[in-house]
Amino acid sequence: MIEKNNIIEIKNLVKEYSWKEVLKSINLEVKDWDFFALLWHNWAWKTTTINILTNLVKKTSGIVKINGVDIDNDFKKARSYLWVVPQEFNFDPFAKVIDIPVIQAWYYWIKKEEAIKKTEELLKKLDLWEKRNNKAKELSWWMKRRLMIVRALVHNPKILILDEPTAWVDVHLRQSMWEFITDLNKKGTTIILTTHYLEEVESMAKKVAILDKWNILENTTTKNLLSKMQEESIILTSNDFDNIWDEFKKKYSYLKIDENEFEITIKSWDNLNKVFEELSKQNIEITSFRNKTNRLEALFMKIIKK
Repeated sequence: MIEKNNIIEIKNLVKEYSWKEVLKSINLEVKDWDFFALLWHNWAWKTTTINILTNLVKKTSGIVKINGVDIDNDFKKARSYLWVVPQEFNFDPFAKVIDIPVIQAWYYWIKKEEAIKKTEELLKKLDLWEKRNNKAKELSWWMKRRLMIVRALVHNPKILILDEPTAWVDVHLRQSMWEFITDLNKKGTTIILTTHYLEEVESMAKKVAILDKWNILENTTTKNLLSKMQEESIILTSNDFDNIWDEFKKKYSYLKIDENEFEITIKSWDNLNKVFEELSKQNIEITSFRNKTNRLEALFMKIIKK
């Protein structure tokens, strides 16, 4: 097995303002080709750390290296290895869709012909090619989000930081984004994901860190983190409750809520798909399902109370 290098290395990182200490001796390593998720309970940690990596905020002390380059010694080179896709749209709304990534490539000394070719490839992958001559302001919210990713990838950064990329996106669109990001990681791009969705972490991330206040509470593999969730409750909606058989009720902790909803409790190692398969065998159609509580909040509280 090839030993992977640290592509991001943070040692004893401190950020203080005159009125508040935001970061307190943070240590974090991200390996090359990692898919690393940051689950945060304090937005200040996330924002401050990303801003330090991109030189929007100056650290008080500590060491930050990007692909082996210390940001204090050669920030321009260090910054060239990564790109952040923020939550807010920050491109010219009056520019043509195709021009936004091409102009971005110019800042990285990429020839125009090469930039246009790469932009076309990415726009087609993210279903934006037909909108290439539209003004950015004419795109839907979700299309603008995809355009942000096209712009980020036009210079082939080694590291892509995605800040809540699927917030406020419906389930179908979120799934298509997951597939694209996962494929990107498999081809060699290191992904750092900040998210409120534990489902995204389960689906994609290899490693995860949980942050609260000034500190890192957990820094482990996704598998190890999820093992801390001993059980969870799922609310299922169906019109066929009367057909649920006794063996199913014995296997799962079961509670009928009303005429259309019931709740089951499953162990963390149970696969929810198996539940659906068992119900399907009895011709019980589940029209919707949701977690009873915010899984991420529950996991935070479990870890914080240690």
